Formats: sequence, C-alpha cells, structure tokens
Amino acid sequence: MNQIKLSNHNSVPVHEIMKQEEIEELLKKYSINKEHLPKILINDPIIIEIGAKVGDIIKIKRKSYTAEESTYYRLVIESIS
Repeated sequence: MNQIKLSNHNSVPVHEIMKQEEIEELLKKYSINKEHLPKILINDPIIIEIGAKVGDIIKIKRKSYTAEESTYYRLVIESIS
C-alpha cells in the first residue's frame, strides 16, 4: 500500500530542517534561545516525514495573501510537559 506524502499536498506549507548556521543567525537576530521558539511535537506527521529529530528547528514557509510568503519557526520536542 502506498503512503501519501503530506509534503505533496497543496494545503501543507513547506517544512524544512534548518542548518546550524541558519539557526545561529535566527537566534542572534531575535536575541533568543531555541527554547523561546514555539514548539512542534516529534510525532507530528510532517515532522516524521521530513526526518527531523528532537532539538531541530523547522522553518515553515506559508503562502500569504498580504506578504506573498510568511516564515515561521518551530522547535521539535519529545512531548508537552
């Protein structure tokens, strides 16, 4: 049985694992730590699909009617405590 790829669906925004250099720039730009970012669970289907690990930061690019594209960031966590 073929599994459907979420990333192929037009309603799912682009999710990508950020590189260390990008993460350092992001944290410096906003003067924050990784823990200050919004969270996303490791068992989220799109996180599983892209192969992210706990501690990774995910860049999410969504289409926007006002800004063409909006970028969001999420820290991958094991569970909500």
